[in-house]
Amino acid sequence: MARVLLYGGTGGIGLATARALRARGHALHLAARDSARLDAAATELGDTTFTAGDVTDPAFFERATDEAGAALSGLVYAVGTINLRPLARLTAADVETDFRINALGAFLAVQAAASALKAGAGQAGAGIVLFSTVAVAQGFPAHASVAMAKGAVEGLALSLAAEMSPHVRINVVAPSLTRTPLAAAITGNETLASGIAAMHALQRLGTPEDVGGLAAFLVSQEAGWITGQVIGVDGGRSSLRTKG
Repeated sequence: MARVLLYGGTGGIGLATARALRARGHALHLAARDSARLDAAATELGDTTFTAGDVTDPAFFERATDEAGAALSGLVYAVGTINLRPLARLTAADVETDFRINALGAFLAVQAAASALKAGAGQAGAGIVLFSTVAVAQGFPAHASVAMAKGAVEGLALSLAAEMSPHVRINVVAPSLTRTPLAAAITGNETLASGIAAMHALQRLGTPEDVGGLAAFLVSQEAGWITGQVIGVDGGRSSLRTKG
């Protein structure tokens, strides 16, 4: 059975996506840094194999793809950074790191898996899901580095959705602030988190399950006529203003 290769499936949005994919019957291959957490996730999920490594190592992507199998039904790159600093406090190293993990990592993951995805494509094609952020379209202070990197992810997805059709579909999920371990520095302060939640039409922050459910759907054959889209899971923040 062709597996879905999922980068970053040991916590937060990645693990929520993995659980949603398994609930839909997909076999998985996880790729992340921490072998102990990978083993725990694989034990919980069942029918899940894994590769331990770091997305800043270009060789990791070929190894993860090879270990996932010759045919893949989907790919999810759920790896990212939240580096919120004003322009004066950003260094070239900060920007390079954000770009390498978010954008270059996504590119290398797709490039390494392209042949396997074509081999595993079902009638509705194999599904790829990448992740952006609401900050790309909205423009928030102190988001320059991460928004630039995630904007590159959106451009990558649109270009490759055209290039890899009709056998492979590529879509992007763009969340607003979500209660994940990666965002704990923000969401752990309840006064700050409540203030940000109030900026959303739905008056709350996102959960990993909010985002993971859509990602799993976009991988599935049910999303067989959806490609080249950037879809917000953001409580309405990208399009609605409920206060004057």
